[in-house]
Amino acid sequence: MASMSAAEHVARIRHGYTFEGDAVTLGAALVDGEVHPEAAVRLPLAMMNRHGLIAGATGTGKTITLQVIAEQLSARGVPVFLADIKGDLTGLSTAPAGSEKLLARTRGVGQAWAGRSFPVEYFSLGGDGPGVPLRARISDFGPLLLARVLELNETQESSLQLVFHYADRNQLELYNLADLRAVIQFLVSARGRTALEELGGLSKATAGVILRKLVALEAQGMDRFFGEPAFVTMDLLRPAADGRGVISCLVLPALHSRPTLFSTFMMWLVADLFAELPEVGDADKPRLVFFLDEAHLLFRNASRAFLESITTTVRLVRSKGVGVFFVTQTPKDVPGDVLGQLANRIQHALRAFTPEDAKALKATVSTFPVSGYDLEEVLTPAGTGEAAVTVMNESGAPAPVAWTRMYSPESTMGPSPAASVEAVVQASVLLPKYGQLVDSRSAFEKLAAPERDPQPAGAPAGREDTDAEARRIEEEILGRPADRPAAPDPAGGPPPGRRTRRPAAKAPAGSGGASEAFRDIAVQAAAALGRELARGLFGTRRRRRR
Repeated sequence: MASMSAAEHVARIRHGYTFEGDAVTLGAALVDGEVHPEAAVRLPLAMMNRHGLIAGATGTGKTITLQVIAEQLSARGVPVFLADIKGDLTGLSTAPAGSEKLLARTRGVGQAWAGRSFPVEYFSLGGDGPGVPLRARISDFGPLLLARVLELNETQESSLQLVFHYADRNQLELYNLADLRAVIQFLVSARGRTALEELGGLSKATAGVILRKLVALEAQGMDRFFGEPAFVTMDLLRPAADGRGVISCLVLPALHSRPTLFSTFMMWLVADLFAELPEVGDADKPRLVFFLDEAHLLFRNASRAFLESITTTVRLVRSKGVGVFFVTQTPKDVPGDVLGQLANRIQHALRAFTPEDAKALKATVSTFPVSGYDLEEVLTPAGTGEAAVTVMNESGAPAPVAWTRMYSPESTMGPSPAASVEAVVQASVLLPKYGQLVDSRSAFEKLAAPERDPQPAGAPAGREDTDAEARRIEEEILGRPADRPAAPDPAGGPPPGRRTRRPAAKAPAGSGGASEAFRDIAVQAAAALGRELARGLFGTRRRRRR
């Protein structure tokens, strides 16, 4: 880029961040070390569902930037979901007094600062910590996400998908870990081991690994997260009584002991919203904005299927009016296919203490448009609360890079008193709905009952009929011709061709025997296929709201 004077550079930034619609103000531009309040750096509300990245080394101001954006979104009626890992974000519900140092900083960037509190809903994973308990049914969470939490390999993951398929097909509700354990134990028992033989079966070795992982999960106290009442993600879209957007804050006092569960749960929320929300197209503002903190935990050691599901969900969920911002230390923490979809970038300082750090710095600079700044020189000595910013403008093009001194939050920077947080939790309208754990009748109770027949009613007794039914089910699940050979014709003719998928004929009234048996099988197979199709990109299941 040709060299510009300071005045030209300021004018370019000012023009590039002037938008027709409403926008969140991030701060004021810095050019040649001087702050220019007249060149406000802003992020259009209409472009927030194009997703974003907030990155930077520890202690450079990422959490404060997140707090500033969340406050302004709430003030404009946009709900927000974020995670409080260090306990600092509980200050959102408390108005600060404002020190002279703070007021001097806000005046310097042209911010009309006024201390105030915001409408906050505190949540906790299964009641671990202050907040309304968040729980999910095992069946809703799905096999891909659960395999991620259990750290299963791809073979074990595929076996877990088979277990979920069997439970779906046989009306075995998987609400908690005890339900899943009961189904796995049944499928390798003398009573149940033939149930999946036609689809490859479940080996005792694989079942043993999964069961040991489930026991370890329970030993860490994570069983409290799975169960009922299951959280309805649409509750995140509630407005406050005064019309402001509610900031849903997930308090995580023990992240170090369950980092994978936290990151996977956050992705489940996004996937569930994708399944539930209707398309909105291009709206003036997002329906909801997610901030996925510690984003590197989401991708570390993830399976190929899991990464593909994340990429697809992030790409498609924007059409539902949901924006997703990943918060992490460097852009290299995020896979390229996901990073390419994050149009809004806020990069705080990076430190280059090692050769690996220097490579990360060069890679970060390469993700920004060419600008009037030498970003390699600017990013390393940058102070706390400063960042390189580029956003997508209303025409869908990147705005010029602006080195920015960020605005300050209007709520308390730091934690609120524990008593204040508890008062907010007790006043929540969601506490009566989700506060108490419910133990409903599900797979554990059904399989424990001696009269339970877990096989589909009306299953054909003959070997030829069993083989034919196994081929049909395999074709339905895999979407291709079955590998199982067709049975020979009983009259001695050549083996029939592989079955084609066609609607089952309805049996005449009063007919019995094989016709009724196959009609029953067809009905159950259709129901099973419906449940399979109802599972989304992560194997999560779309829920009927009660």
